[in-house]
Amino acid sequence: MAILSDKDIKKYLDDRKIVIEPLEDYEKQIQPSSVDLRIGSEFKGFKIIRKPCIDPRDTSDIASYMESMFIEEGEAFIIHPNEFALATTYETVKIPDNLVARVEGRSSMGRLGITMHVTAGYIDPGFHGKITLEISNIGKMPVALYPGQRVCQIVFETMTSPSERPYGHPERDSKYMGQKRPESSRIKLDYELRKMDVK
Repeated sequence: MAILSDKDIKKYLDDRKIVIEPLEDYEKQIQPSSVDLRIGSEFKGFKIIRKPCIDPRDTSDIASYMESMFIEEGEAFIIHPNEFALATTYETVKIPDNLVARVEGRSSMGRLGITMHVTAGYIDPGFHGKITLEISNIGKMPVALYPGQRVCQIVFETMTSPSERPYGHPERDSKYMGQKRPESSRIKLDYELRKMDVK
């Protein structure tokens, strides 16, 4: 695999093979080998619930364990130490069938103790939608996050050949295709868990 340079990213964008919309500042957001993405205005955090654990086999709605918060322009979402929240990129991204992408946190955010993805940094070929950010504060101080702020970067890598069944293919279980807001885990739809009986 090879990582796309800024020159190739611009060409893919100009040819609309990669779509990132809206790209507010073409020159400032495109880095030497990535594109900076901004954070949206909706955040999701876990409620305090009276259950011993979250069971991925439970048929109840996992989304009910979380609450959404909408942050007005100019206001901040404060993420406290050891807190976890979901958000999305402000931009909608479309990946072609012959590329994969990775979301990485910006170094400036990491130096504040903020991580932008826990395990969901990988984006499949064919994905289209806003990218979910799994945000954690592993630092000692609360940190303010502002809608529209650049918080992460997307890196594109070429594949040896286009995917036969990209994300969104009718035969693929693409649970998050076309998402427009932070989506809670849909793990209960995983085929191996659906086969198990809930006790």
